Amino acid sequence: MITSTSNAQVKALSKLIKNARARRQQQVYIVEGIRMFRETPEDRIEKIYASESFVKEHETLLAGKDWEMLSDSVFASVSDTKTPQGVLCLVKMRENRLEDMLQQKNGLWLILENVQDPGNLGTMFRTGEGAGIAGVIMDRSTVDIYNPKTIRSTMGSIFRVPFFITEDLHETIRQLQNAQVSVYAAHLEGKHSYDEEDLTNPCAFLIGNEGNGLRREIADMADCYIKIPMLGQVESLNAAIASSVLMFEAARQRRKAD
Repeated sequence: MITSTSNAQVKALSKLIKNARARRQQQVYIVEGIRMFRETPEDRIEKIYASESFVKEHETLLAGKDWEMLSDSVFASVSDTKTPQGVLCLVKMRENRLEDMLQQKNGLWLILENVQDPGNLGTMFRTGEGAGIAGVIMDRSTVDIYNPKTIRSTMGSIFRVPFFITEDLHETIRQLQNAQVSVYAAHLEGKHSYDEEDLTNPCAFLIGNEGNGLRREIADMADCYIKIPMLGQVESLNAAIASSVLMFEAARQRRKAD
């Protein structure tokens, strides 16, 4: 059992939790909590770390796996949560290719530019899975998908929803349009309401930064600006909620068309 925060493995875990560059360099990330641990595909897990209390209660879950026990205090020191559940694991990053994602027939995608809130990004993955999307495309300025808060917010959807991180958002949007995917920009200047568009064909929704929205040059690449009509004095919705409204409208239209 590891009982010191000076232990090399403990220091490495802390670095991976806090540092996106370290995660990219090692091509691994941290998944924490019993539900997420159970959802993680076994072939993606490199190593498991469990607290002494967790082992006493759930040792059968660790049978046959490569795991290391930490004292409760040491586990608490590396945990990214206020009330640690006592288990975390190192998970291998996966590679996704845009070409593979575009193979899905009549797909629906989210394209994200500079989304900054980890909880928003995780929620987009979770609701996206519920709406049946083909994948999420993010630019480099979007918050790290492997941020521990993002991972928790996905509630396991990160393992099931394909995603692609693009180095050139302009070129990626062009690739989608060349593949006959209609691109809609969620925008306050939208001339059409989101539910007035035919979303039964391959399409993608462009979602921008929480505070500033989409950059003009990115928004102008869209085939159409759309808006979600607001009542009262509310100007716009939270980015995750807005994307959920759009995705589930597309899902509703597709169910109706079947």
